Parts: sequence; C-alpha cells; structure tokens
Amino acid sequence: MKSTTVGTIEMVAAMLISGTIGYFVVISELPILNVVWFRCLLGAITLLAICWMLGFLKRDHFTKRVLLLGGISGVTVVANWVLLFSSFSKASITIATVTYHTQPFMLVALGALFLSEKVTLSKVFWLSLAFVGMVFVVQARQADGSGTDYLLGIAMSLGAAFLYAITVILVKRLKGTPPHLVALIHVSVGTILLAPLASWAVQPETTVQWTSVLALGILCTTIMYIIMYDAFQKLSTSLTGALSFVYPVAAIVVDYIAFDRQLTMGQWIGSAAILFAACAMTLGWKMPFLKASSPART
Repeated sequence: MKSTTVGTIEMVAAMLISGTIGYFVVISELPILNVVWFRCLLGAITLLAICWMLGFLKRDHFTKRVLLLGGISGVTVVANWVLLFSSFSKASITIATVTYHTQPFMLVALGALFLSEKVTLSKVFWLSLAFVGMVFVVQARQADGSGTDYLLGIAMSLGAAFLYAITVILVKRLKGTPPHLVALIHVSVGTILLAPLASWAVQPETTVQWTSVLALGILCTTIMYIIMYDAFQKLSTSLTGALSFVYPVAAIVVDYIAFDRQLTMGQWIGSAAILFAACAMTLGWKMPFLKASSPART
C-alpha cells in the first residue's frame, strides 16, 4: 500500500476520533477541569511509555528552549481544551466545533504579526466570508430567546481557537523536536497545572464515566496523536489540511446521532460559510477576481 494511501487512512481515522471528543466530554458528566486533568494524566502515562520505547527521553532533547516553549505551549493548549470542552454544554458540540474552526484565520493574523507573513486579498475575502457566517450563527440562536449561554459558548470556542493558534505558533519554533515528546510535555504540564484546580470531591463512579475519561485520555489523546503525527509525515500540507475538515463533519454527525441536535437554517448557512472559508484558507484557494499576488496592508 502506498505511503500516501496509508497516511490518508491514518489522517481520516484521527479526525474521526477527534469528532467523538465532544461526545465523551458530555456523557462523562464530570466537571470540565476534572475531565481535562484525566485526559492529561492518562495521556502523560501512555505517551511517557511510548517516548521511552522510541528513545525520545534523551537529555539532548530537553534543552532550555524546548522546556520553555513546550511549557508555555502546554499551558495554552490545556487552556484551549478547558474552554472548548466548556463550550459544548452551552453552544452544542456542533456549533462549538464549527466556531473552533476559525483557527486558520487567527493563525493568519498571528503569522502576520509575529512571523511577517503576507496577508493576500484572497485571505481577506475568506476571512470576511467566515465573519458573515459567524453573524448568521450568532443571530440564528439569539432569535429563540436562549442567547446568553449560547453566546458565552461561542465566546469560549473562539477563545479556544485563539489559544490553539498561539500553540501552533509556539510549536513551530520547536522544529526538530519529536512531536510525541512535545505532546508529552503538553499533557505533563496539564497534569501538574490542573491538579490543584480539579474538584477532587467529584470522581468518576459509573462505568460510563470511567469509559469516557479512558477514551479521552488514551483513544482521543495518545492513539490519536500517534496516528495523526504519522500521517503528517506521509501527506502533503494541502492534503493534510483538506482531510482535517473530516473533524467538524464527524462532530456534527455524532452530535446529531447521540443528542439529536437540530440546527436552524441560519446556523446551517453560517456553519457552512465558516467551514468553506476555513477550508479555502487552509488550501490556499484564490478568488479569480482578486489579485492574489497583491498583499493587503496589515
């Protein structure tokens, strides 16, 4: 089997697993900080074993730069999980996940600010389309009188997307460091950071709760990271970006099947606009009526 074919299968599998995260968070019925802490703890234990078997636990890898950037990005990625998981119960898994996929636009903005990357007119157009989609999503739900929690959920998912974008910028500076080791640093930071914040009086008790935290820690963290990172090495950037949109589609299907979440017409239109614009941005699509070579002023 060709390397690209294997990578495609791995990437699709990783994104399908990602689509179940919201389901496991919701059915765990545990405080969000507890859920994230268990995810970090179980991920740290399994990733530590894997990094040890792969020979990544060498002193040469743990430079001051790696520990500093890995630690800071660990804080941002864990805070990103806390905000995203918290948004599921307020704006629904579907809307939170779609809103979360405004990440590409935040990456463009941060890239322009800190990496001197140019912002083309085409990117500005896709950003505008996503903004219009966001307006549709927000207005559609406000119309039914349940706007407060819903808007808070959207704000949380936007905050999570922003923190993820910062994480990506920081991790880009760790080029050459094994990705499994970066992930290990992240979940280790989360385990330590959230230990004093979690509600220890509330622990998993039922089979469903234990299954949920085990799934989040092992399936949705360790296994997903391993196959996703392996896919990254086999696929082109454009194909990786395209396949990443299996994630929100999977989340929408899971939300519908598990919780029978129905979207309004406005939410469908807004969600479609956001995902289409984000996909176009990720794949570098250019609008024929815009001069893509002319960067917009930033």
